[in-house]
Amino acid sequence: MSKVLDILDCQGARVGEYTIPDEVVELEKGEQALHDAVVAFMAGQRAGTACTKTRGLVSGGGSKPFRQKGMGRARAGSSRSPVWVGGGTIFGPQPRSFAKKVNKKVMKLALRRAFSERVVDGDIVVVDNFVLPDHKTKSAVAVLNKLQLGDSRTLLLTVANCEPSVDCAVSNLPGVLLSEATGVNVYDLVYFKKLLFTKEALDAFIGRLA
Repeated sequence: MSKVLDILDCQGARVGEYTIPDEVVELEKGEQALHDAVVAFMAGQRAGTACTKTRGLVSGGGSKPFRQKGMGRARAGSSRSPVWVGGGTIFGPQPRSFAKKVNKKVMKLALRRAFSERVVDGDIVVVDNFVLPDHKTKSAVAVLNKLQLGDSRTLLLTVANCEPSVDCAVSNLPGVLLSEATGVNVYDLVYFKKLLFTKEALDAFIGRLA
């Protein structure tokens, strides 16, 4: 595994190299941690707002529908019983949180494992700085084309600090997500086909893995 990545400029020319520290590379373990982190992230995205009414929540049904005896029918105390049409729901979904807890050490191991796998696959591109002359989308497209990333279906662009011009330029690009280094998570590292880091952003991200 090569731990040295080329640093490119916005024209696609090599201007240096970036050496990934040994302590953040993890390929021997972490598969289960990676799985748990992704499952926890996806579970946390669930709204959990599904709600049904029990017999106590359905309005009406306060009076007894008919007398207890002499009707030839089963006794009933409320027209909102679950066995009646228009009644409540038995064991229906109620608002809940699907969030799963992942320990900090497990999450850091998952980040290191996911990052290391992307380095091995050659899916990480490093630029010295992502600077645009203006806030236009075509300017961002031109830079991505020179970096040979224009045909990427999904791209994560990570910067140290989001500039308004860059945010405005890439927000209309389908499949491109702009993120700060502090906000990159395990799911992002797994989901996106290509990962574009500025040098400053990669320094900050690796600081999280150490």
